[in-house]
Amino acid sequence: MQLEVVAGRLARRSLRGAARAFLLSGLLATVAACGGIIPTTGGPRPSRPPSGQGPATTPTPPPPQNALVAGVRRGPAVGALAMEPADAAGALASFRESCPRLTSRSDASGLTRPDEWRQACTAAVNWGAGSPAAFFASFFETARIGDGSSYATGYYEPEIAGSRTPLPGYTVPVYAFPRDLVRAKPGDAAPLKDGRMPLGRYAPDGTFTTYFDRAQIDAGALAGKGLEIAWVADPVEFFFLQVQGSGRLVGPDGTVTRIGYAGQNGLPYTGIGGVMRDQGLVGAGPGQYSGSMQGIMQYIAEHPAEGRALMERNRSWVFFKVLTGDGPLGALNVPVRARSSVAADPRYVPLGAPVYLDLDRREANGLWIAQDTGGAIKGTNRFDTFWGAGAQARATAGGMSGRGSALILLPKGVLARLGAR
Repeated sequence: MQLEVVAGRLARRSLRGAARAFLLSGLLATVAACGGIIPTTGGPRPSRPPSGQGPATTPTPPPPQNALVAGVRRGPAVGALAMEPADAAGALASFRESCPRLTSRSDASGLTRPDEWRQACTAAVNWGAGSPAAFFASFFETARIGDGSSYATGYYEPEIAGSRTPLPGYTVPVYAFPRDLVRAKPGDAAPLKDGRMPLGRYAPDGTFTTYFDRAQIDAGALAGKGLEIAWVADPVEFFFLQVQGSGRLVGPDGTVTRIGYAGQNGLPYTGIGGVMRDQGLVGAGPGQYSGSMQGIMQYIAEHPAEGRALMERNRSWVFFKVLTGDGPLGALNVPVRARSSVAADPRYVPLGAPVYLDLDRREANGLWIAQDTGGAIKGTNRFDTFWGAGAQARATAGGMSGRGSALILLPKGVLARLGAR
């Protein structure tokens, strides 16, 4: 359990998989959770007909459904990659934590089989004083998915003022997952594109309908139902915590409570950074704001009424649960680690696999482990880098927007089995 920043897992999730399916995703709908919230170059754009002609009639082909369809090519040797010792050490530690899931779950990308990870995972457990970079060179080979061109944003674990009990100044409720939020029974609603039944609620007359949206919940639709697990001081900070999918509540006495993604109301995520861009509010001119998370928050602070209406354009609402122990947790249900964990689309990257990024943002270059997912993190070589908690993590994630190339590290022998050139 929203960035493009401010959007994995939209969302972001917890920073969990499903979680950040709506989070983390960035504030643009093209911004989960999890960066530079508004990409200014590159990325898919709608085709436009030449000036003076009618609309294009050729439909845009759907994106490839997994890595095998997108195409897999052999990359350079792992030993040829530039790897800092600390970077490789952090990646090795995160890879080790992912191994129990890697060796037991199916791979939606179609690239690997669980048994193909066992040799590397066994070696990772016992890899002591040896060079972490040598570990990856010994057990992995690199692959390019599609053309290898990559876009990466960032997400983080927010810290905001909050309390487990209602206090003066702490008036914004944090809700647990409601019992009446359910999936429709077959025949009561149209299935989603993935075949699942939609989320919503049953009205008193027995008909299935959508669940309460952000505006309705803000207006009190869930008040008095016993769903409050905490209260926070700032509705804007809480909005962005929902985008991230998890965070820390810091009480007036310094007590810290970690909350994580418990579910979402089933309504679509709308990136408010994209709404601002469409309204001409983003730019360098008078009355305009930067497309970063900080710029969006500045606009909302300076225009409270318009800001509330802007946030309510995002009808999605994230519910939370109190977390204990290590965390936050990603889509693999293992902790995500600052500067080592990255969210990816599991259709193109095996969750738990190492990923090597070579971007125009040097701080994001190097080895990461794909341990999370996000609603805005979709497609080949689309990643959301995790930066931890605190002011520096917030600043880095909020401004992260990097372009370059990506390599997926696969166990040796996989590419030969796939017939990759």
